[in-house]
Formats: sequence, C-alpha cells, structure tokens
Amino acid sequence: MRVLATTTVALVLAALPALAEDAPKPATVTQANAAAAPSASDLLFDQPHMKNAAPGSTITYDYLRRSGIAKGPFGAPLEDTLKLKLEPGKSPEARDITVTMFSGLNRVPAGPFEDMAGNPVVSLFLENHLKSLAKVLEANPRYLKLAIRKGLREKATVTPTKVSVGGRDVDGWRVVTKPFEGDSMAQRMRGLDDMTYTFVTAPSVPGEIVSIEASSKSKDGGELLEEKLNYDQKAG
Repeated sequence: MRVLATTTVALVLAALPALAEDAPKPATVTQANAAAAPSASDLLFDQPHMKNAAPGSTITYDYLRRSGIAKGPFGAPLEDTLKLKLEPGKSPEARDITVTMFSGLNRVPAGPFEDMAGNPVVSLFLENHLKSLAKVLEANPRYLKLAIRKGLREKATVTPTKVSVGGRDVDGWRVVTKPFEGDSMAQRMRGLDDMTYTFVTAPSVPGEIVSIEASSKSKDGGELLEEKLNYDQKAG
C-alpha cells in the first residue's frame, strides 16, 4: 500500500504530540452525559495526568502485541513492560520522566521527558504502533497519523466507565474511535480498516492512563492485530 509520498518515519512520529494541537471538536457522547463528558483530546493529551503520581515512584504498564496474520508481518507475539520513573519537575504538577520501553532486544529508545505534566505513554504507544502499522501496510505514516488525529477529534465516543483500583471501583472515561472506517484508502489496508482504538482513563490512577488498545479482526472473527497497554496496579 502506497498512500501519498513516503516520508521519513522518525520525522512523522516525532510530530505525534500534535494530535492534541488542533482545537478538538466535541466527541460523541451519550445523551445522559452530554453536558459532563470531556473531549477525547482533553482526556488524552491536555490533562495534567501526573499531578497524582508521586515523585520517586514508578508507573508500570504491561504490554502485549499479537497477530494472527499469516507469515507474521507484525512479528512474533510480544509481552513486555513499559516503565515511567518519576522525579520532581519544576512545577507541582510536572515530573521529570525516565522511560524504559521494553527490555533486552525489544528495547525501544524513548525519552527522557523534562518537566512534563501529561502522561507520555499515549504518544509512546501510538508512535510504536504506527511505526509497525506503516511498515506492514507499506503506508505513509503521516497519512495514518492524520487519520488517527481526525478520528480522535471528530469520530470518538466518550462514555463514563468504572475502573477497579485496589479492590474498589472508581470513576473513569472510555474513549473509542475507528479512524479508518469509511476512509478512501480503506481497500488498501488489508482488512485493518476496522482498527479500533480504545483508551481508558481515571483520575484516581497514578498517571491517569489506565489502558490503551488497538485491535482489528477479520470478517470471520480472526485476530488481525491486538496491541494493548495496561496499568499494572501491583508494580511499584
């Protein structure tokens, strides 16, 4: 799949934080919560996620990627961890963040981030995801990135949810978008045009990002890709 002209992956992925730059349109919400629901971009990129994450602590996420596509274009199944080591930033809500993204031969260079109030794990996940997706589809990563940006701004559904933390349920938000659905290039995406991105956030969880998932299934229910990141409550 060749979508637009191929650009340097590193330059495009470095621009991913721009997902939050444009003034977001209101996300689709349920009628009962129309007045209270924030936008997807606000939840994922604009909130000071680190305000409730203690300096000196480490936030750990469990990572999983697997695919049922023949010949394994996404590579072998991978289970690993992503860790954010936090130190005080210049302001009370900000943190200096050291990232350990995966281990051993799977290690991906990332960070560090200085004086950051938001949680970089969203951009880190999407950067890594888009890099492999663009390679598999032989696609321009900028095209895919812009589709996800538009999906979060215009096609996201934001609904209240409950998150289990320490044996009790706390309030959270679930953001769901299918950015490639109906795309003019959907026929070139090898069935991955149904890719669904799901984000769960909760202010009671350190770093606020509870989980991120990108998933796609074939018409017969087969797993084309499952890639997800989950906050590990037991890790310190």
